[in-house]
Amino acid sequence: MGTALADDTKQPISAWLDTDLDAWTRRVLHRHFDPVSGSPYWLAQRANMDFDPLDITAYDQLTMFEPFDLATLRDLDPAQLVPQAVPRPLSGRVWESGGTTGQPCRVFYTKAMADLHTQWRIFGLEQAGFEPGRTWLYACPSGPHIVGRGANQIAQLFDSTVYAIDLDPRLIKRLVRDGRQAEATLYIDHVVEQVTDILATGRIDYLESTPALVSALLSRHPKLLSGVKGIGLGGTQFTSAMYRHFREALDGRIIATTYGNTFGCAMGLPARHDGDVLPYLPNFPQVTMNVVDKDEPTRTVGMGMLGRVRLTVLHEDLFLPNILERDQAVRFDTGDAWPCDGVANVRPLQSGAAVVEGLY
Repeated sequence: MGTALADDTKQPISAWLDTDLDAWTRRVLHRHFDPVSGSPYWLAQRANMDFDPLDITAYDQLTMFEPFDLATLRDLDPAQLVPQAVPRPLSGRVWESGGTTGQPCRVFYTKAMADLHTQWRIFGLEQAGFEPGRTWLYACPSGPHIVGRGANQIAQLFDSTVYAIDLDPRLIKRLVRDGRQAEATLYIDHVVEQVTDILATGRIDYLESTPALVSALLSRHPKLLSGVKGIGLGGTQFTSAMYRHFREALDGRIIATTYGNTFGCAMGLPARHDGDVLPYLPNFPQVTMNVVDKDEPTRTVGMGMLGRVRLTVLHEDLFLPNILERDQAVRFDTGDAWPCDGVANVRPLQSGAAVVEGLY
């Protein structure tokens, strides 16, 4: 079963985009709730549900599940979420969240999930206009962070040469959170110095980093990006003002974006209306993002309206329904070009507590 699923993920993204979401939902639920080969975690939860997940026939009915609390993933063995249909012992990586609001959350990626993540990554590069065979500087977190896979993805499957730096996003967040601003500034200097050392060689065609780090580079060393043909951005929030600033600095060269986290990602679509609208397309059908009413999270807001991002993960090897993200966004109409809604103008959910973003 594991090999067959890995083979399935090799179909082109265009084939995934043609997937019937209701049929896909049924397939995923039957895999995770199969009494013999389902996920240990979900089979244990089934006894406490007042409905039968196997009776669900449509994606919209997933609101019958309570919002999945990501805090569960801080203590749960990640293997408990993987269906028994996946051969044991498991072989793969455990990836962690950034730990912005507490201890990191962890999930296991099977080969099928990792392959799909890679396919979307390469598809996004192609859609943005990046050319294979170029030289990249990858200035993003690595270690337990899934974004770190990007360096190898670009090198191995985009026929590219990739430089990389050390970046620990948790350290900078901790320093800022603890009010140790002098130490935070020192660490930012350390990261920027690593980037500038490589950019100064003049060998870099493309830079992959975060909006916060690119902003720091433009502030301190604006001329260093003059030879870069494009930048890819992910991580900390990306605003319309940042987009216009970066566009002016790059003078029409590529600006590509991603949005998401360890649990679900979205590919940036071209900016609209001079950057006033910055949209993203979820990695459909395994990832969907709904924009919902902040006080009534089962209700999707109208097109063009602001609400909270509700993420649902529908991998055959990982099911996480109705995650209420700490982000708000505008519901974006992708038209006939794409099979699902997008999200646009993502930023931290307005609340009484400030969230420390740092460099990532």
